[in-house]
Amino acid sequence: MPDVILSIDQGTTGTTVMLIDRELQVLARGYQEIKQIYPQPGWVEHDPEDIWNSVLAATDTALKTGRISPAAIKGIGITNQRETTVAWNRENAKPFYNAIVWQCRRTAAICEGLISSGHEDLFRRKTGLVIDPYFSGTKLKWLLEQVDGLYDEAQAGRVMAGTIDTFLVYRLTDGHSHVTDVSNASRTLLMDIETLRWDPELAAVLGIPLEILPKIHGCAETFGVTRNVPGLPDGIPVCGIAGDQQAALFGQACFEAGQGKCTYGTGAFLLMNTGRRPVFSRNRLLTTVAWKLGDETTYALEGSAFIAGAAVQWLRDGLQIIKQAPDVEALAAEVEDTGDVTMVPAFVGLGAPYWRTEARGLITGLTLGTRRGHLARAVLEGIALQNVAILRAMESDSGHSLRQLKVDGGACANNLLMQMQADFLGCRIVRPEMVETTALGAACLAGIGAGLWRDTDDVTAAWKEDRTFNPQIDDVQRKAVMNRWQAAVGKA
Repeated sequence: MPDVILSIDQGTTGTTVMLIDRELQVLARGYQEIKQIYPQPGWVEHDPEDIWNSVLAATDTALKTGRISPAAIKGIGITNQRETTVAWNRENAKPFYNAIVWQCRRTAAICEGLISSGHEDLFRRKTGLVIDPYFSGTKLKWLLEQVDGLYDEAQAGRVMAGTIDTFLVYRLTDGHSHVTDVSNASRTLLMDIETLRWDPELAAVLGIPLEILPKIHGCAETFGVTRNVPGLPDGIPVCGIAGDQQAALFGQACFEAGQGKCTYGTGAFLLMNTGRRPVFSRNRLLTTVAWKLGDETTYALEGSAFIAGAAVQWLRDGLQIIKQAPDVEALAAEVEDTGDVTMVPAFVGLGAPYWRTEARGLITGLTLGTRRGHLARAVLEGIALQNVAILRAMESDSGHSLRQLKVDGGACANNLLMQMQADFLGCRIVRPEMVETTALGAACLAGIGAGLWRDTDDVTAAWKEDRTFNPQIDDVQRKAVMNRWQAAVGKA
C-alpha cells in the first residue's frame, strides 16, 4: 500500500477529501455538502457540527471508494474557508453559536464604527487588511457581544475561538491542539503581518481577549496528531494547513514573485506572490501571508470578488433558468454578445478594489429583445469583469505585469468564461490538469511537513497544463466593455 496524504478541503458549500500519493496523483476522493443558513438578509451561517460531520463523511467515502487502508495515511493537510469564525466550549468542544461565514455582512455597523473612530490606518498598517465585515475579527467581536453569556464565559477561560482550520484540528486531536497557521491568522484583523503574532493593541480595539485565540504556526509542521477520530487510527500527524486561496497559490506552483492565480469558487480570488516582504497596496487590495515554510515567509497581494460561482447558482436556484450550473455555458453561447446587458454580481456588496458594503446586485440594459441567453452571458461577463479591476490594481501595486494567469476552481471548467477572462484581461489564461488546487496545495504542504516530499521543486515538477486561452479581442473592444462595466458598477 503506497504512502498517502489525506487532504481536507473544507469549503463554503461542502467538504472535499482527497487521498494523494507521492506522485501527486489523486487516488480517491469524497464529498459532502453542508447546509447554508440565512437567518436574515445579508447574514450567512454554518452549523459547525455539520462541518465536522461532513469531514468525517467525506473521509469515509474517500477511504472506501479508493479501498485504501487508513494505516497508509502519513499526514493530514487542511485547507479551509478562511475568515469563517466559530467559538466553542473548552470543556466539551460544543459550539456556542453557528459559525459566521466569510460572506456574512452582519458586522457592517461595527466596521463603520471602527472606521469613524479613526482605526482604519492602524489596522491597515499592522494587518495589511481593510476594515470590512469579510474578516474574522469583527465576527468574533459580534459573537462576544451578542451571544448571551459568551463574554463572561471567555473571561472565565471556557471559550476557544478560531477559523475553521482551528476548529477541525481541535476535533481531530480530541481537544489537544488549539492552533492555526499564519495564512489563516493573517485574515483575522488580529495578527501583525510582519511579526506574525497576535497584536495586543488590535485585540484591545476589538475587545477580544487574546487567551481565546489559537497558537500561530507555520504551514508545514506538526499541529497535532489524531485522537479518537471515527475511521482513523490515532497518531496521524496534522502537518499542513493553509487558507484555501493561499493553498491554491501553492498548488498552482506560483513560487516566484509576480506569479499569480485566480480561483473560481463561490467567489473569485486573485493572488499574486510578492516575495519575502509584504507589499502594502495603494489601491485597497489586501496584503496577506501566502505561507511560511521553516523560517521563510512568503507574502501575497490579494483581491477578492465575493460572488462568482454563486451568481450561476442564482441563475439555477433563484431564477431557475438552468437546471445545472454547467448548463450556463451552452445557454450563454446561444447569443454572440450580451445585447448590451450588464450584470454586476454584488449580491453581498463589492470587494476589492471597491470595498462597498452597501452595493447590491444590478442588471442594466434590459430591452424587450433580451433573452435568457443574454442574461446568462451577462452573468459570465460580470464574473470575469470583476477580476479585471482587481488585476490592474495588483499590477500597479506590485510593479509586475502578468503575462499569464493560472486558474482553478469549479468554474474554470467553463471554456466560455475562461475565454472572456483572457479577452478582458488581455493576457493568457492557463488551466492546469488538476483544477482542485486548494486540496492539492494542502496535500503538498502536509507532504513536506511529513517528509514525503523535499520542497517546492517537487510541486513544480508535478504541475501539468491542460489548456491555454489567448485574447481574441483588441484594445478598442476591451475598452468599450470596461467602460460599460464601470458605468454599471457606479450604479450598483
